[in-house]
Amino acid sequence: MEEVIGQGDAVKDVEVSLRSGWGGKSWWINGPSGTGKTTLARIIASQGADEMFVEEYDSADCVTSEALSQIEQGMCFYGGRRGGRAYIINEAHALKGPIVRRLLGILERAPDHVIFVFTTTAQGQKRLFDKEIDAGPLLSRCIYIELRNTAGLTRPFAERCREIAMAEGLDGQPVEAYIALARQSNNNFRAMLQAVQAGKMLV
Repeated sequence: MEEVIGQGDAVKDVEVSLRSGWGGKSWWINGPSGTGKTTLARIIASQGADEMFVEEYDSADCVTSEALSQIEQGMCFYGGRRGGRAYIINEAHALKGPIVRRLLGILERAPDHVIFVFTTTAQGQKRLFDKEIDAGPLLSRCIYIELRNTAGLTRPFAERCREIAMAEGLDGQPVEAYIALARQSNNNFRAMLQAVQAGKMLV
């Protein structure tokens, strides 16, 4: 889980939860943008499902009634070498009321080779409840993992970003420049990588 930078407490919580087994669980990962929510979701999924049996929805808007029907059909079957199936739903705060209610039943029936992972920001999670959707029962069925954006992330993010930039031939700056980039990006690692890819760290 070394890909999840500066989130030791969250990683420890995940590792402890996985000791009791992988499948038949649902996860709710909450945290600021760019702190590694989707990365962590993919790592959790990879513990029991081969890549081709991990279905990822980039936005909860993609989770339609038809999509849920396909999930219900697909989760009945084992898949790949590991046997598991994982469903990652990003931007979970966009879930609609009828979808949330249907998901409750699906999570209750999830077999031991299936997991669901939901990701959202704290602000998005608040909006989920503000929309008069009774999302409490959904969260109560999930293992809750919180990622944090603290000042302590600045140097680890900077060092890791520079490693990636060097590997891609896009580095031309000292680590101090990456620390400044981290601060400018409010420790949003995704935004930092986008700046690197745009050549911002070349001389």
